[in-house]
Amino acid sequence: MNRVIDKRRKLARRKYHIRKHISGTASRPRMSVFRSNSHMYVQVIDDVAGNTLVAASTMEKELKGLKNTVADAAKLGETIGKRMLEKQIDTCVFDRNGYLFHGVVKSIADGARKVGVKF
Repeated sequence: MNRVIDKRRKLARRKYHIRKHISGTASRPRMSVFRSNSHMYVQVIDDVAGNTLVAASTMEKELKGLKNTVADAAKLGETIGKRMLEKQIDTCVFDRNGYLFHGVVKSIADGARKVGVKF
C-alpha cells in the first residue's frame, strides 16, 4: 500500500516541478499528455485564456481501436499534430505531465514532430 502512495507522490512532485516552469500562450500553447492503463489523452491548451484549443484521445470513434502501446501512441501524436496544423498551430510547449519522457510519451511527441509540429 505504501508503495502505491509513494509512486503517486513522486508523480505529483514531478508534475508540480514541470508546471512551475512552463505555460501555454495563444502563440505557443502547451501540449499536455495524460495516460492511463488503457487510454491516452492529448490536449493543446492556452493557459492565459484557459481554453483547450485541440484535443485527441483513444476514446474517440476514429481512434477507438488504438491501445496504450508505443506504436499506437505515434498514431495519436500524428493525429493531434494534423489537428494542430489545421488550426494553424505549428509550435507548442510539450508538457509530459510528470511522466518520464520515454515509451508512450516520447512516441506521442515523435508522432507530432513527424507531421511538422515544433517543440
